[in-house]
Amino acid sequence: MIEFTLPHLGADVEEGKLLEWKVQPGDMVKKGQVVAIVDTSKAAVDVECWQEGTVHELVAQPGDKIPVGGRMATLLAPGEQPGAAPARPAAPAPAGAPHLASPAARKRAHELEVDIEAVTGTGPHGVVTREDVERAAQAAPSPAAPPTEDRAAAMRRAIAAAMARSKREIPHYYVSETIPLGKALAWLQGRNATLPMNARLLPAALLLKAVARTLGQFPELNGFYGEGAFQPATQVHLGVAISLRQGGLIAPALLDAASKPLSQLMQELTDLVKRARAGSLRSSEMSQATITVTHLGDQGTETVLGVIYPPQVALVGLGRIVERPWVEAGGVSVMPTVVASLSADHRVSDGHRGARFLMALREALQHPEELDA
Repeated sequence: MIEFTLPHLGADVEEGKLLEWKVQPGDMVKKGQVVAIVDTSKAAVDVECWQEGTVHELVAQPGDKIPVGGRMATLLAPGEQPGAAPARPAAPAPAGAPHLASPAARKRAHELEVDIEAVTGTGPHGVVTREDVERAAQAAPSPAAPPTEDRAAAMRRAIAAAMARSKREIPHYYVSETIPLGKALAWLQGRNATLPMNARLLPAALLLKAVARTLGQFPELNGFYGEGAFQPATQVHLGVAISLRQGGLIAPALLDAASKPLSQLMQELTDLVKRARAGSLRSSEMSQATITVTHLGDQGTETVLGVIYPPQVALVGLGRIVERPWVEAGGVSVMPTVVASLSADHRVSDGHRGARFLMALREALQHPEELDA
């Protein structure tokens, strides 16, 4: 029997509310299949299953709040048959026994603020069931409900908790470098001239690909710190910080960003931003980011020094592209530039390695054609 639990959805998500099951008992599920939709403080998340098997029991029901790691369902492994326990006659309840209720009924009574001792049970030997509790809740007069906290306020509280934890636990250091983009933007303009309008590449895709590719040389910046040790990641899953229209921030991942051609990365970035702002993301995108990139774009400042998103160990900041005077080979010209910064965990790396990462990123952007290979 396989227990299916609510996966980790980021350091600032502690629980989720089950909105909908996409499967039923008896259904076969495959790895990567969306099996449920769970609402969090940040988005409605499509929860994927990473085991193969047959749905045996749906433990959680729509409306239930589930902590991260809490059991949602059970699966039968391929070839496994449900165990058939021998039937035993139920013993009658002894005289003077406490009010009998199933664990699910007691949990539901707590959620609905129903006095379970006052509920009449309809189960075997008068046991109170979950359905009995819900019927009692519907029959009771409902008190005036307190105002419900909106998603924006809940998100801000979650972000505050994660960032406070980051600054409390992670010894940050910061380095930055101004990178010339003349060659990169000239190449991008030529590349876009060969593409239809709806397939053209934005500078963001080139910058993200350069970050992902460069991280291959600096594994100590790509991974997680936990239980006193660093665990390097085997792939680069770039968390992309996306500002939401209603306020707040979310950083879902572009999975395996280093290996994808620029055209695919651009398509996936566009789709990720659209779904993030619509509140529809996948659990893998919320849980698998190995490093985060904050790219301010045209509306941002020239420099950003970010806060690391635990348990990650680094964050790359990219300001807006700015033209500035540039001295090269004894001459002065106008050069488009971007300030790249690195916030990193001093428990895992030091400023020398951080500076070398930024210099390698600068060099990668001088050869943009290689980033599209």
